[in-house]
Amino acid sequence: MTTLRIGTRKSPLALWQAEHVRALLLERTPSLHVELIKITTEGDRILDRPLASAGGKGLFIKELEQALFDGRIDLAVHSMKDLTVTLPEGLHIAAVLERADPRDAFVSGRYRRLDDLPAGARIGTSSLRRQCQLRARFPRYDVVNLRGNVNTRLAKLDAGEFDALILAIAGLERLGLRQRVREGLDPAVSLPAVAQGAICIESRRDDAATNGYLAPLDHAQTRRCTAAERALNAELQGGCQLPIAAYAELHGDTLHLRALVGDPEGREILQAAGHGPVAEPEALGKRIAKELLARGAGALIEKAHRRA
Repeated sequence: MTTLRIGTRKSPLALWQAEHVRALLLERTPSLHVELIKITTEGDRILDRPLASAGGKGLFIKELEQALFDGRIDLAVHSMKDLTVTLPEGLHIAAVLERADPRDAFVSGRYRRLDDLPAGARIGTSSLRRQCQLRARFPRYDVVNLRGNVNTRLAKLDAGEFDALILAIAGLERLGLRQRVREGLDPAVSLPAVAQGAICIESRRDDAATNGYLAPLDHAQTRRCTAAERALNAELQGGCQLPIAAYAELHGDTLHLRALVGDPEGREILQAAGHGPVAEPEALGKRIAKELLARGAGALIEKAHRRA
């Protein structure tokens, strides 16, 4: 019997994602034996400060990648938005699952819509991307950094420490908490993070057997959309903890990409959009990134680094 070992973080959301991948593998190959190997990452241990101040890049994946190199696991399951823009030599994205709802969610016990909040309302989020967009559009609100897993954040909301939270719809759905979403935020209000809503599977490039099992799980449309978004992020030399947003949509044979880079305080936001052939997602991402850089995005990204 062939055994596949899936590396995963220990959070409820990460475990759901790993269990989902296990179910997909067994659905196609019932004779497989699939184990979950739970690993604590640096990002899980840092709870006392914003992730951007801790370096940002790879905080949720380094230990999983080391386990791949060591041969302790055969594949690692990630929220794709946590993945670094470049992967270590010898590793690759073996499969990208079909994307779930990529939008941000407005979550509140008392208010139905983001627009309904009173002046001075406290909104919790750990994302600089969300913070910069909220501060720019709603300067009357008090946007506060909030760490912890989804259940921890919801508990603080329910205890009255916050008037609302901004979370990812996909994460709430996967945890069986879709009913907590009061409003799905239009990307025009809160442009999603790079690859938000997508799950990816990382493996050793030379592990032909494991890659063979994973190949049927790959969703071509999601891979192309996220490839454009990740190429933009790479060209900007960004990371998942910086105030960078990008969202690609496929319409027929044309890929459409919207992106922004913001000042963490929301004083300035640069936006760009464009389209290109579906077969060339990386070229589209690089082109839109260069447009943003030509308009001053580099200075905003550097400012975010200094602020952290």
